[in-house]
Amino acid sequence: MSTTLQVTIGAAPPPRLDKALARDVPDDAHLSRSRLARLIAEGAVSVNGSIVTDQKAKVTEGDVISITVEEASESHIGPEDIPLDIVYEDDDLVVVNKPVGMVVHPAPGTPAGTLVNALLHHFKGALSGVGGEKRPGIVHRIDKDTSGLLVVAKSDAAHHGLAKQFEKHTVHRRYLALVYGVPDAGDPRLRGLRGVGFEGANILRITTHLARHKTDRQKQAVLMSGGRHAVTRARVVEQFGAPPALALVECWLETGRTHQIRVHMAYAGHALVGDQTYGGRRKIAAGALSPVAHDALRTFPRQALHAAELGFAHPISGERMTFEARLPADMRDLLEILGTSA
Repeated sequence: MSTTLQVTIGAAPPPRLDKALARDVPDDAHLSRSRLARLIAEGAVSVNGSIVTDQKAKVTEGDVISITVEEASESHIGPEDIPLDIVYEDDDLVVVNKPVGMVVHPAPGTPAGTLVNALLHHFKGALSGVGGEKRPGIVHRIDKDTSGLLVVAKSDAAHHGLAKQFEKHTVHRRYLALVYGVPDAGDPRLRGLRGVGFEGANILRITTHLARHKTDRQKQAVLMSGGRHAVTRARVVEQFGAPPALALVECWLETGRTHQIRVHMAYAGHALVGDQTYGGRRKIAAGALSPVAHDALRTFPRQALHAAELGFAHPISGERMTFEARLPADMRDLLEILGTSA
């Protein structure tokens, strides 16, 4: 089964087919930009009666575009009975507190045991055709070893509405991270670091571009041009050690790039504790912490990062919603040890 949608390109369109469709396809069609790109590539889009598979094809005002949308197919991903911490759920979306160690979406190295597998079992088939397939709509991700809040769409309409908010950077995301050193506006090293500055009450602001590392494809690299624009803000919540050697910081994302907090904080010289990818093993002066605290830091097995707060407008009702998730046990235990350290 399929349906055909006709769109007439309006005045002063973007020159590319994909961008023109993203602008002119009505919202109630619930076709995201990525879905439109796939439909073009699959030959499901025609311009003035001729099939076009090039997303960059030129269009002009008055062109008539036909889009054939097939009925959603069953997902190739299998449901798995994996416990979930559901923070909120309705007919359109679910907010999950993801545990440490869970991958969000199946990939070649992790074909099962993911959040998507667990959600497919939890929903028991009550899904619309997100992206052309009956599956949960993943609109953002957090790393396997980062804990915390994720919103997932259950319907095309919710997926489309949430994706727009992430694209426009109107989603509120606050993270808690344990970092080496204490970011401070009085630090001359930070004042001289390109892309780094301070706002208001000692709020660190990092503005750079991020792109995949040239030699290590698993990493992101900081650039001053090219790549994708990225902005992170961070504020010190608590300091640990005498003299201070570590800080619990809360970070706000203006953009949401891969590894953004991890790579930005490392660039600023304040890598996350436990982050093996971006240098989270640092020497601390012997007298700054107790032997117990030193050992706890040395053995902490993952990046100390938690997605603590998530806020967005409900994609259907428009109601503003905010959710919070307390720190997981491993980070709470580590902070307790550091807080009682001599």
